[in-house]
Amino acid sequence: MSQNNHPPLLPVASRRRSYVLPVSLLVLAIGGAGFYFQQSSTAPDGKSGSGKGKRGFDEADAPSAVSIESVTQADFPVYLKGLGTVTALRTVTVKPRVDGELVRVAFTEGQMVKQGDLLAEIDPRPFQIQLQQVEGQLLRDEALLKNAQIDHARYLTLLEQDSIAAQQTVTQEAQVKQYQGLVTMDKAQVDNAKLQLSYTRLIAPIPGRVGLRQIDQGNIVHPSDANGLVVITQLQPISVVFTLPEDQVQPVTQRWRSNEPVIVEVYDRAGKSKLAEGKLLAIDNQIDPTTGTLKLKAQFDNNEGTLFANQFVNVKMHLETLHDATLVSSAAIQHDTQGAFVYVVKPDKTVQIRRVTLGATEAEKVVVQNNLAANEKVVIEGTDRLHEGSLVDIAQQDGQAVAASPDTLTNPDAKLRKRDRR
Repeated sequence: MSQNNHPPLLPVASRRRSYVLPVSLLVLAIGGAGFYFQQSSTAPDGKSGSGKGKRGFDEADAPSAVSIESVTQADFPVYLKGLGTVTALRTVTVKPRVDGELVRVAFTEGQMVKQGDLLAEIDPRPFQIQLQQVEGQLLRDEALLKNAQIDHARYLTLLEQDSIAAQQTVTQEAQVKQYQGLVTMDKAQVDNAKLQLSYTRLIAPIPGRVGLRQIDQGNIVHPSDANGLVVITQLQPISVVFTLPEDQVQPVTQRWRSNEPVIVEVYDRAGKSKLAEGKLLAIDNQIDPTTGTLKLKAQFDNNEGTLFANQFVNVKMHLETLHDATLVSSAAIQHDTQGAFVYVVKPDKTVQIRRVTLGATEAEKVVVQNNLAANEKVVIEGTDRLHEGSLVDIAQQDGQAVAASPDTLTNPDAKLRKRDRR
């Protein structure tokens, strides 16, 4: 019988006890590691360390770097704004009134002229000859009239002496009246010839700036020419026609009825460069139903010549001035579903949400009508992480940099955010 070299098998109970010890040791090791890591991640104040940054600092409670400004009180001008077009006070196309050769052009394109200045000349010789003809005819008829008057006076004397028939005296009297009519017609023809001769000199009918010459010297001109010789536009003074929405009609009419000058300013197309300042001249009598706007006209001296006819401009009309108005920058105004609000910074450097009612706006400043006082501090930059009670770190105040607070110096992440904010 062969021998078995394998060791004898242990009883089942003994095998089970041999497995229990290693498994128990493994469980204890895992539990100890978990306890160790839990203790190492616990903050000094005993709170859980989950969601924390370096050195156990809670980023959710970190101060937010912000820029703030002080609420001010000052006089605030209220303007109504519109779009306008510059319109010349008068525009005249200078045309010849007689036919003839253009023998002289006396103006320079683009120059300023006064009323009565000579612009051009048409050959006057045909009209001078015509004047001489009618003047000669007038002299002849005046001589005939004088002779008829002498005869009529002699006939009256003879009639008194009963030396002539009464019929002859009456006939002579009619002859005198006939010559008087001829003389009157001759004088009218002389005046007409002089007028036609004057038309050979083209005179500026209004003051203003002349445009480009439409015809050159040496051409034959006619009154029927469509383009004429030149266009004169009166630029001093000049007017601007602009429109305002119909919901602003009542404030405008009330201001107009005060009989005080209403100042109007005009700016270039970009709305940055001021071109001129004038006064409101007139208000239209009806609202355009297609656009819902009202037309107004303002007049400007335009002594600097900055306005040109048909130029597009932006208009600002001074309606009133609010005295001691509460003002903040428009950057401080936030909006949500409930309306407008601002973040007010309290002395403990926490923020409070303050609901406000807004008024007029001008040059990035907004009038706050309630719930805000002068010298209070409002946040103008860094509002994206703020909520009621948030702690803030002031990086700038009224445009000036502010030194870092001790909290920021002990928190590298907050310090980095403040540097980025600057």
